[in-house]
Amino acid sequence: MVAPGGGGGYFGGMLAKAGEDVAALERCAHLAAIRKSGLRVEGPRGDDTLRMDTSDDAGSLGLADIVLFAVKLYQVEEAARAAASLFGPETLGISLLNGVTGPDAIASALPGATILPGCAYVSAVITAPGHIRYTGAMSSIVFGAPVGDEAARAKAADVAERCRRAGIGAEMTEDARSALWGKLSGLAANAAMTTAARLPAGPLYADHDILEVVAALIAETAAVARAEGVTLPDDIEETWLTRLKGLLPGMYASMFHDIAKGGPLEVDGFLGHIVREGRRLGVPTPHHAALYAVLKPHRAGSPATE
Repeated sequence: MVAPGGGGGYFGGMLAKAGEDVAALERCAHLAAIRKSGLRVEGPRGDDTLRMDTSDDAGSLGLADIVLFAVKLYQVEEAARAAASLFGPETLGISLLNGVTGPDAIASALPGATILPGCAYVSAVITAPGHIRYTGAMSSIVFGAPVGDEAARAKAADVAERCRRAGIGAEMTEDARSALWGKLSGLAANAAMTTAARLPAGPLYADHDILEVVAALIAETAAVARAEGVTLPDDIEETWLTRLKGLLPGMYASMFHDIAKGGPLEVDGFLGHIVREGRRLGVPTPHHAALYAVLKPHRAGSPATE
């Protein structure tokens, strides 16, 4: 597991709790805390402190069977290079990054490695080094099926089964691009709105005027995806509006937590990518462009707001 932050730490913790041999590659105070006291995972399904191997040097961990990448988009190339010694001929890498550009970036940094595109659904955040808090019922991953390699396909199916035994919903799909763009359609809207407004889901999605903007954001992303040839459900806008209105009232997107502590933002990989692809394909994205302009000045980090 590369970078066991909020989402990655949650999934790694669940797998460790189920008896899987999980190791964490990390380079910060989070690593030292996990090494000293274990990974504390707290949330509605119970609280656990889990032990796992940790290192800031992939070479000390040996070859891995499966490598889960759960870093921020702006960390992806560095993280992939740092994980190179985990990969042998039969190792599968699975990208659980937000956005749609992560799998190609990992594959470019690790020539010859098998990297499966994927996405994760969970709301989790590091509240202190070695301490992760998750909220809500979301707990699932979707990743692409290997093509033309039956052994890799069987291993990927086994990964999905291991996840399900650990209480993580897991699906192997033949159309990973649809899964990634489908998630981005709602994720980009939620990240933009909770971060720009500095408000959680409850007050945001109870406001009719805000919901109109959110609906336009979802529709713009879906239009860009379809212009790229990605197949999305016809009702994706309505589906995402229903999901967002059903979020816990106090829930924020992870980008809000990043800006609140003055950290870098994934805004280029979310809103920026949608705007750039829209321009390339001739698809208007005015709502994304406006919110990208608001958040772009903070992409490298800014003074903390709380």
